[in-house]
Amino acid sequence: MKTFLKSLLCFGVVIAFGNTASAVAQDKAAQIAKGEKVYKAYCQTCHQANGQGLSTVYPPLAGSDYIKSKPKKEIIKSVVNGLKGEITVNGKKFNGVMVALPKNYTDEDAANVITYVYNTWGNPGGAVTVAEVKAVRGK
Repeated sequence: MKTFLKSLLCFGVVIAFGNTASAVAQDKAAQIAKGEKVYKAYCQTCHQANGQGLSTVYPPLAGSDYIKSKPKKEIIKSVVNGLKGEITVNGKKFNGVMVALPKNYTDEDAANVITYVYNTWGNPGGAVTVAEVKAVRGK
């Protein structure tokens, strides 16, 4: 009887973890879909619809070694606070200004759009939470 109960308990744990993993995957998929909308509404003007950037003016996000090499906190900071000064992306130097995501976009929007970029065009994957964005903004 004890063995049966242990097996049943383990089965319940597997089901619970399975459901949790499934919920996380669904949440991430929803986050990516929402992030794509933000990207198309605001970011693609400079970084282009395919994430390839624009000449020597706007760096590519597609297959970006910059995104792969920078800590998540730095990427969040660039999106919410803007970025200026010289950076190198995929071996090419850029020295422009990226304006901050406008105030009408929420912390959730920022988390979603970064998650979208992290999971699109050959980038490394991953997710950004609202809490991580708030921590960078100092809220």
